[in-house]
Amino acid sequence: MTNDYRRGSDGDHGSGRPSSRGRSGYQGTGRPSYNAGPSYGNDPASRLRGSGGPRVRNTGARKGSSSEWVTGAPLPRRDVVMGCIGVGLAAGVFRLAEYQIVNADKLRERADARRLLSQTLYAKRGTIYDRNGNVLTSSVECRNVAVNPQLVEDVDKTVSALVKATGIDKKTCRKLVLSDGSWVYIKRQVDEDDAAALEKKNLPGVLFEQAMKRVYPYGNLASQLLGVVNVDNAGLTGLEKQYDELLTGTNGSLVRERARDGGYIAGGAYKKVAAIDGVDIVTTIDVNIQRAAEDALAEAVEKTKAKNGSALVTDPTTGEILAACSYPTYDQTNLENAKTEDMNLRLVTDAYEPGSVFKTLVAGAGFDLGVVRPSTSFEVPASIKVGDDTVTDADKRDYTMTMDVREMMRRSSNVGFVLVGRKIGADDFATYVDKWGIGHSSGVDFPGESLGIVKERDQYDGATLGAMSFGQALSVSPIEVARAVGGIANGGVMMTPHFYKSSKGDEKDWGEGDRAISEEAASQVTSCMQTVVAEGTGVGGAVDGYDVAGKTGTAERADENGGYLKENYMSSFMGFAPAQSPKVLCYITLDGTPSGSDAAAVPFQSIMASALDVLGVPRTK
Repeated sequence: MTNDYRRGSDGDHGSGRPSSRGRSGYQGTGRPSYNAGPSYGNDPASRLRGSGGPRVRNTGARKGSSSEWVTGAPLPRRDVVMGCIGVGLAAGVFRLAEYQIVNADKLRERADARRLLSQTLYAKRGTIYDRNGNVLTSSVECRNVAVNPQLVEDVDKTVSALVKATGIDKKTCRKLVLSDGSWVYIKRQVDEDDAAALEKKNLPGVLFEQAMKRVYPYGNLASQLLGVVNVDNAGLTGLEKQYDELLTGTNGSLVRERARDGGYIAGGAYKKVAAIDGVDIVTTIDVNIQRAAEDALAEAVEKTKAKNGSALVTDPTTGEILAACSYPTYDQTNLENAKTEDMNLRLVTDAYEPGSVFKTLVAGAGFDLGVVRPSTSFEVPASIKVGDDTVTDADKRDYTMTMDVREMMRRSSNVGFVLVGRKIGADDFATYVDKWGIGHSSGVDFPGESLGIVKERDQYDGATLGAMSFGQALSVSPIEVARAVGGIANGGVMMTPHFYKSSKGDEKDWGEGDRAISEEAASQVTSCMQTVVAEGTGVGGAVDGYDVAGKTGTAERADENGGYLKENYMSSFMGFAPAQSPKVLCYITLDGTPSGSDAAAVPFQSIMASALDVLGVPRTK
């Protein structure tokens, strides 16, 4: 490498030509001049490099380049500083983009979760009334009680106060108070008075939240049909579930800013969205008839030692349900001790063989077809073969009797109605079963209706027609049977059974109903049913001062092997009054009684008498 040393007197670097201005610079000979001596310290470039010696030029640089590099020398300080600043700015921009663009939503949510507390403002659930404006259930304000364990100062004192106010188990309460987190529920839906008393103690860490809960002015009256709601006021069963969307309303919210210790910041962020209350509804239920039905049913189940029972009271001309209950029942305010089966309104959710009550529908089909009349006579043997089974009557006679259809109804003759069923024929029989709505939804506005088991025509075997003629070989919910027999009471037209009457002053139109049989046929069945109560198996259902049309029912309870249990019956009674202008229909079922249909006549008579009195129906005799 050839080094050429040249320097201008003012610090300018030559370009390869001698300086014409330098006093002691290069002379153009290619050799350095030492007359004046070096003066590198005055060269700004040399000071920046931190070197007072000669600059070395790399002669291997690209031709035409004016850049000169120092071999083995450190980078200029300015370049290092600027480079570091550039890298730092780039990192900062990248990080800023990550915070404000890439992960902005996630980080904002995380910050809000720490800083903001959002609470639900529960809408006031709609009130449920009976037909006369009596409150069956409504919502009242209460409070949820919680703790912030980080703020609790005296654990023993706090636990003691919480247990007294909420009734929660002491061991459980202590565990919650000593847990992690800043908001731990102790108990939800605490009565306002109890919560207020607790709040006055000013215990550090004890927190409160506004809430709503259901109250029941009549206790557990109508508990099965009303149903229950959960802690978030959502309907779980009964009418609460059926009309949940209407009753619920829309919850609001309250967002408040809190400090690190969990306390609210005065003047901090605050946003409130008001709740919209639910709609009130008026039902068809009458509390007085409901009470009479529940009391009479409970007494009957206890006295007969039945497993359970149900009672239904309707206006057959409109389909309005005046009372509905099952027994045993439950307490809506003590669900911990409630049995699931006791929460069911069995007359809707369960299905049974209807027994002899079904004979009213068979007679109605025969009368409507014109194949029989109430006066049509049959020679009725003591027993008859139905498939592989032998059917007899309850009187256990061993001789043939001449009976017309009215007498068959009065005596509730199984053998006689097998003959009527055969007169109708399998095809027409199946058609009328369908017309009566048996095996189809009744349309009742209640969740969980059972459709039972009803054979289609192509499923009939040798025993089906005969067995169904007296109410066996099928299972159906009581609400379906009540709708069908209600059609007899209403001149052949079946109305949709329903609980909902109105809301916001507007009554719902449930339609004109479905005609099953002619008015004349319905009148003939009614006349036969009057005979049953006046002098037949249903005399126990008679009500003083009124003409009552009724029919008893006794169905053997099937066992798991396809046979029937001994001394285990479904005892029932169906009737309406006044017979010629019905205002009340009542259907009683007692499941698992050791005796026959007379067991159900007692509660029927009691409930029917009460309902006629409550409604002010004039006496007919």
